[in-house]
Amino acid sequence: MKFNILMLALLVFLYSCKKEEDPHAGHDIYYTCSMHPQVVSDKPGKCPICHMDLVPVEKKKNADPNEIILNDEQIKLGNIETVALSDGSMADKLTLTGTLNFNQYQMQAVSSRVMGRVERLYYKNIGDFVPKGAPLVDIYSEELNNAKQEYLLALERRKLFVGNTSIDFDQLLQSSRNKLYLWGMSEGQIKQLERSGKATPTTTVFSNAAGYITDLRIAEGDYLAEGGTIVNLADLSSLWAEAQMYSSQMALLQKDSKVTVYIPDLDNLKINGKIDFTNPEISASSRINLVRVSVPNQGNLLKPGMPVYVLVENKSRDGLSMPVDAVIRDGKSSTVWVKTAKNTFVNRMVETGLEYEDRIEITSGIKAGDEVVVSGAYLLNSEYIFKKGADPMAGHDMSTM
Repeated sequence: MKFNILMLALLVFLYSCKKEEDPHAGHDIYYTCSMHPQVVSDKPGKCPICHMDLVPVEKKKNADPNEIILNDEQIKLGNIETVALSDGSMADKLTLTGTLNFNQYQMQAVSSRVMGRVERLYYKNIGDFVPKGAPLVDIYSEELNNAKQEYLLALERRKLFVGNTSIDFDQLLQSSRNKLYLWGMSEGQIKQLERSGKATPTTTVFSNAAGYITDLRIAEGDYLAEGGTIVNLADLSSLWAEAQMYSSQMALLQKDSKVTVYIPDLDNLKINGKIDFTNPEISASSRINLVRVSVPNQGNLLKPGMPVYVLVENKSRDGLSMPVDAVIRDGKSSTVWVKTAKNTFVNRMVETGLEYEDRIEITSGIKAGDEVVVSGAYLLNSEYIFKKGADPMAGHDMSTM
């Protein structure tokens, strides 16, 4: 009898010790280290890395595959903060970076109309200003010299045979004069030829436009082909501010958009303008489009090549917005972390819209009232990859966005 009572007492003692040893026995839990979440065990113990006691974490049934659960210590160390989203207005502004370039509509090439050798070059530096009508080069041309001699001969024959021949020398003279015009001689040069009665060995080519030299590829002694370019000239009275923008931002460009160009090299000189052109073709590799704004160049203060900022402004609009750093983007999609319960976060795909300063518009994927992670989103993302060995974006259906 005493032996039976002793055995019963021993069993009760062992059972009570077992309960004290594992108070969570029977519950659907696992154990992990708050400092090293990669350590996971099905029973209590110590972390093999830092030797801290493992903490119990209750397993959730039917858990979202995009969900991650952290303990209080991890949230504190990761500085994870959340904010409940609410509707509000957002300034519809877009700042683009760009460069000042030549206005291609105000550029002109001056070319030679006859083949010849350059005997003298009047302008030898890129950037020199050439007035309209200024001499550019003196060329020696066999063809042009022969045409001059033909014209002088026709003048002489008309004087000798005036009234004594059936030949129409006026028509011959006009034909010779037209040839000189076509080969680049001016009216003044032809009259000077008539007055002097002598053909000079070289002929001066004058500029038919005014502008700054942007390209000069000849030197004295070079040969010019018929139609060969002597100089390229640019009128700098207006320039193009050319900026690049992503295709996703194109919807922000409207006909009534207010555009302001800032020149940082000139103490942020402010110039108002309007969009003249947007490239209809988008680069397939970079998904970047070109936007062009024409700006006046008063006093020639602006120089091609200067960097600019192009500010595009539209009317403000209402919607959801959050800090830019809270949205995780990989070039193909955007996701945010949403708090669904205590210490529980779920990764959700969103569509973004307007981006201004440190705020970004959310057009779909979450709604007002959702509690989103605004600090520590990238740490959450890294923790998810570390724990589950996969990118949280891989679990989303891209086709539904």
